[in-house]
Amino acid sequence: MNEGTGMTDGAGASEAAGMDAQGAAVIMSQARDRARHELTVNRPVIFTAWALVYLLGYGVVWLSVRGQRPFHAPQGWALALLALLAVLALGVTAQLTDRAASGVGGVSQLRRRIYWLSLAVGLLGVYVMQPALRHVGAGHGVISVFTASSPLLVAGVVLAAGTAAWLNWYAFALGAWLIAVAAFSGFAGPAGVWAVDALAVGIPFLVMAAITRARSRS
Repeated sequence: MNEGTGMTDGAGASEAAGMDAQGAAVIMSQARDRARHELTVNRPVIFTAWALVYLLGYGVVWLSVRGQRPFHAPQGWALALLALLAVLALGVTAQLTDRAASGVGGVSQLRRRIYWLSLAVGLLGVYVMQPALRHVGAGHGVISVFTASSPLLVAGVVLAAGTAAWLNWYAFALGAWLIAVAAFSGFAGPAGVWAVDALAVGIPFLVMAAITRARSRS
């Protein structure tokens, strides 16, 4: 009787241990899924935000200079709208990136800080150079091309260089594309450069938003 009871108790203990191991495996799997979800940057939203900067912001600037004979400069309200959209897109990007990487420190945190600092320093240099170009007598056309394409050049270089740390070839390809657009769009002229940049960057960003959204759902 006692022997039977012992065998029953042993079987029950084994079954309980098996159930505990299975439950632990489920909990670990859920934890991994939750961590993966929290560490995933919402790229579709980021790409969409920047697509609006170029399609809407650059497009409005192009409309403000289209047909100027002779070329003078973009309208102040159009540049203000572009600046507002860029600030909003930067805010969205920073918020989503920081939220995904919340609690992740060490080298990863240092890389993020270096990335944002590099981008900020590069853009600051661009905006300091604009009055410098005016000071040395650069014409309105030169200033327009520089204003339109130099931020693309800075962002492209930062993205391409960041590949060494992230080993993300999508970022390298995007950076290389931005550099190419910045280098060649100026040939469209001081007015046309805004339209070329709007389409050559805005449309690919929308495509990337659609692709990343589809991949995240699969």
